Parts: sequence; structure tokens; C-alpha cells
Amino acid sequence: MSKNTQQQTCSDCQGLDRRRFMKTVGGAVVASAAAPMLFDSRFAHAAPTTQSAAETTVQQFYQSLSEKQMLEICFPFDHELRSRVSANWHVTKPSIGDDFYTKDQRALIDTIVRSITSEDGYERMIKQMDEDAGGMDEFSVAVFGEPGKGKFEWELTGRHLTLRADGDSVDKAAFGGPIIYGHGEENVADNMYFYQTKRVNEVFNALDAKQNAQALVKKAPKETDVQVQGEKGTFSGLCVSDLSGDQKELVEATIKILLAPYREEDRTEVMEIVKAAGGVDKLHMAFYEDGDLEGDKVWDIWRLEGPSFVWHFRGAPHVHAYINIAQRA
Repeated sequence: MSKNTQQQTCSDCQGLDRRRFMKTVGGAVVASAAAPMLFDSRFAHAAPTTQSAAETTVQQFYQSLSEKQMLEICFPFDHELRSRVSANWHVTKPSIGDDFYTKDQRALIDTIVRSITSEDGYERMIKQMDEDAGGMDEFSVAVFGEPGKGKFEWELTGRHLTLRADGDSVDKAAFGGPIIYGHGEENVADNMYFYQTKRVNEVFNALDAKQNAQALVKKAPKETDVQVQGEKGTFSGLCVSDLSGDQKELVEATIKILLAPYREEDRTEVMEIVKAAGGVDKLHMAFYEDGDLEGDKVWDIWRLEGPSFVWHFRGAPHVHAYINIAQRA
């Protein structure tokens, strides 16, 4: 069936309780393969802090809330809602566009989203929210903990998107915990994240026959099976340590492209966590035969995984991506 016409039911878009997904919580469109390496010293910047742009705006947002609003959307830092993850759910009942929020509060929410994304990432996610749900107004937010007085986390949820800002309150976990992105467009060429599949497949095409056989796996795991396994974990696919220098550079440049939609501070924290777990050499790449739309061997479902890193991308029938990057205690 054509990639332009295939339609499938996506049961995973329904709200699901994924508390086990958080068993270990501490997840530019085009970049050249000649870009600086992932652990280049030029990327030696601090991870997010309470003084980062997004986090200071979270504090402003929190301070603007009325008592009634706090009762509805604010929770203790360790509340179970913070550990629920799904491709489609609302962390709290009020939608951003409801009269529940003031115009100024909606502007602060927009500023937070801008601050935890790159310029391209913000534009991409705004487009995704518009096309999948009718805009940011249809999403929901929550605050866990008390910004300015200890650990806290701000979270946005809705269809095909989970974003977090925590000022590094969740120790050794990039993005403040697992995140999700996606896009409901089933015409593959029009899906805004198909560029990632094309780029990852460039890595596959750079492998020799023996490496291809190691990297290609028959059946993909569940998209929500993204617990960080630690150094004793079992990973499918081809280990990056088995690649040549040029192939490793291509993998590193590809990871930079995957991370590009997010703010530099979060990208840096990802790099630090991966490096602490042995670096890119410890990652495995798997490409899955099932879900190959049109049978064209452009692998639509793929996975990057290592001791502290899981990036599961499901491109069929449309994109769901689950990211969990954290050092396991």
C-alpha cells in the first residue's frame, strides 16, 4: 500500500496509564555530517537550572495563579500524575484556552514553550499542536512542587506532545523526565518528523552487509517500553562501537539532528548523561522490519538505545516518539 494512502487505527493515541514507563526517571531540521561532534568542547554549557529562561517564567506563572487555580493544577512534586505518560492525555482538566486562565497566563505558557525549544522546534511543535488538536489552547499544564522553594516541574500534555521544565529538579534526567513528540499526519511525506526517519536511514544505508544484518530486527518492542536499563541492559540492533570512525561521526551528527528541536541546555544535559554512561559507543541502533510502509526498506520504526538512553520512533501509521534519557541509580 502506498505511503501516501495507508491508513491504520492508532490505539496508542488513547490515554493510557504508563507509570511503569517512569520506573527510571532520571527524553535545526537539517545539520551537516560535518557538524561538531556530540561531545565537542564547544558544547560545554550548563544544563537547565532554576535561573534558566523557562524556569524563571514557570515561577512567574506559578506566582500569578489564584488559590482556585492552584487547587486545580498544582500538586506535590512526587504526585503520581507526574509519572503518567501517554501519547494522548491531559495532565489537568482545564485547557490552556479556557477562561480558567488569563490572557497574561496564556502568554507565560507560550513563553515557557518557546524557552524549552529551539526556534525551529517551537515552530514545528506549534504546527503539530494546530494540526493534531486545534492549537496550544487545547493542551493542558500542571505544576508539581513549588517553584522558588524547592524541587518543581512544569508539564504540558496533549495529543502527541509532552514537554517538561524542571530546572534540573529531577536528578540526572534529561528534559525533567520522559517526553513525547509526534504528528498525526499519515501521509508520510507530509509528516513533519519524516526528515528524522530519512536521516536515520542514511546511517542504515552507510552500513555494510554484515552490519545491516545486525541492525535489522524483525519485530519492534512496544513504543512505551522505554525504561532505562543501565549498563547491564540488553539492547537489540547494532552497537555503535562496532562502526568505523566515519560511521560513528554520522551517528553523532544524526543524534544532533534529533535533539535540535529542544533548547541548548537540555541538549547539553543529554550529552553529559550519555557521556557518563560510556558515550555514543555504548548506544545500539535497531531498524524494524514490521511497520515498513510500502515495503520500500525505508525503515519507519527505529530505536536508539543504550545504558542511559532510549529514543523510540514509530513512524507507522503516524509518528509517535518516546524519549527517556537518564542515569540509572
